Amino acid sequence: MSDTSFLDWPFLEARHRDLAKRLDAWCQRELPRDHSDVDATCTALVRDLGRAGFLEGTAGDAIDVRSLCLIRETLARHDGLADFAFAMQGLGTGAISLFGTDEQKQWLERTRRGEALSAFALSEPRSGSDVAQLDTVAERHGDDYRLNGEKTWISNGGIADLYTVFARTGEGPGAKGLSCFLVPADTPGLEIRERLETISPHPLARLGFDDMRLPANAMIGQPGQGFRIAMSVLDVFRSTVGAAALGFARRALDESLDRARKRELFGASLADLQLVQGHLAEMALDVDAAALLVYRAAWTKDMGAERVTREAAMAKLYATDRAQDVIDKAVQLHGGDGVRKGHIVESLYREIRALRIYEGASDVQKIVIARSCLAT
Repeated sequence: MSDTSFLDWPFLEARHRDLAKRLDAWCQRELPRDHSDVDATCTALVRDLGRAGFLEGTAGDAIDVRSLCLIRETLARHDGLADFAFAMQGLGTGAISLFGTDEQKQWLERTRRGEALSAFALSEPRSGSDVAQLDTVAERHGDDYRLNGEKTWISNGGIADLYTVFARTGEGPGAKGLSCFLVPADTPGLEIRERLETISPHPLARLGFDDMRLPANAMIGQPGQGFRIAMSVLDVFRSTVGAAALGFARRALDESLDRARKRELFGASLADLQLVQGHLAEMALDVDAAALLVYRAAWTKDMGAERVTREAAMAKLYATDRAQDVIDKAVQLHGGDGVRKGHIVESLYREIRALRIYEGASDVQKIVIARSCLAT
């Protein structure tokens, strides 16, 4: 059983402990799911999470980041695809929650109930981490905008019911000339050009916009506000990526402790070998240190900080990088079983790698942290 002593840390409140208990019980009953059809499984997971009430906090006027982190950590510990399905309901609607009009926010009732899937369409073939280099263009034509361009590596691409899409509207150079739009999936001109496969199956796609016509009221926020919107959304949700990595790392540690207690080698259990004890100690240390950074960032945002760019970057960088190392140690301790397809630590090994890339790769987080330090 996973260590839950962190729930008593001062970052968290009684309602968070209750949430963690309720969700873990739900996970014990409902997870893991079959991943052979990720589209169908993600759709079902969103529906079931919505019915159980666990999507309520993903959208709205007041987003509790600590709750999001707890949910992502718990889901990731049980099933990586469940974490993915949950995360996209928040990330995909974050711009609407923070900057949307009352009319646009009507979508949130459907996403919180699990009746509509959402997606965050920011990355492009030429611009991943460098958001200011977006090529997708939205040109004003009377009361409409015409979108042309392409997005790639879009989570929930092909199964989402709505997309928040970032495009260049030209109010200024670089980041100053971007805007954000709400795009229903049935809008003419939206094409699913390619479904993308990765080492850990998730619904991903390359999207195309071919002279797509959008009404002016599809814009989220103001013209030229797109970069600010994107960064504000990432500020909220980036620390939750660290929480998901933390969930993967906790599961890897749990599996390794169980393996060490039960497996015999050279006439003794693995747990009696000092080298193994050293690995387990390092894994436990990395898990606790990551948890402190993740919940520090979430607590800081929940306490009213306008921006937590530095704290969220630290949490995401450390938690994802250290989780990679924790899981690698787990694979080593499991020997041949650790690389056997279908084994839990083998699946964790595939799941963790993407988290060090999306929502800002590890090297980009180092730049963010360094610039924050230099600016003080």
